[in-house]
Amino acid sequence: MKTYIVMPVANEEATIADLLARIRGHLTDARTLVVMDRFSRDRTMEIVHEISLMYPDRVSLLLYPESTGFASCYLYGFRAACNCGADSVIEMDGGGSHDPAVLPRMVELLRDRDCVFSSRFAPGGGFESHPLQRRLISWAGTKMANALLSTKLSDMTSGFEGFRASVLRAIDRKIGFENFLSLQGAQHFFQTEMRYYCSRLHWAEIPIQYRGSSSTLKAKTVWNSFNALYTLGCRRPIEPGELT
Repeated sequence: MKTYIVMPVANEEATIADLLARIRGHLTDARTLVVMDRFSRDRTMEIVHEISLMYPDRVSLLLYPESTGFASCYLYGFRAACNCGADSVIEMDGGGSHDPAVLPRMVELLRDRDCVFSSRFAPGGGFESHPLQRRLISWAGTKMANALLSTKLSDMTSGFEGFRASVLRAIDRKIGFENFLSLQGAQHFFQTEMRYYCSRLHWAEIPIQYRGSSSTLKAKTVWNSFNALYTLGCRRPIEPGELT
């Protein structure tokens, strides 16, 4: 199975080389698409470019022409991975929040599942160095999303997830990546939106230990995300028969 990892990054010059090395160590035949937009201001781009020259079959640098947030970069990377012939695609944070050691298990599960979602609330999952307020927001967001969208996942806001390429192509055909609600001022809603579209497919959850930062969410961001739930409920998830 040809696996691609889509990883938006910005201002990660101190850690990006080590993270890419760890990914190569855990998945010996996967390709990482590092997506960067104009937001990054340090030497991250130069470092990734140098690594891509050393490992041309393992690392590629994709430049997104605008600076509209990580959701745009993820979707840009998804489309690129599908166009490159990926069989499965894993989205991963470029800031070190997601442990590359989980990657082999995700790839294994994708051999007979359509999607794999990480969960901080499943048995064995949890948080490291993450503010209590952010944990509560994630917990409340999951409860509200499951209630309003009739989904049944233990974590609706975690960002470490994998998909068969056929799933991403079906979402792009039915919804259109450019029509995602998370592109309309609710970037942190992206994970919830993806999980909802995939909720009727054959999925699995995998527990993770999330390594968070001390950053906080703006009240407007939280409000936009909760508000988008009602609009999302008017859309329909992907059905198994729509996969090709």
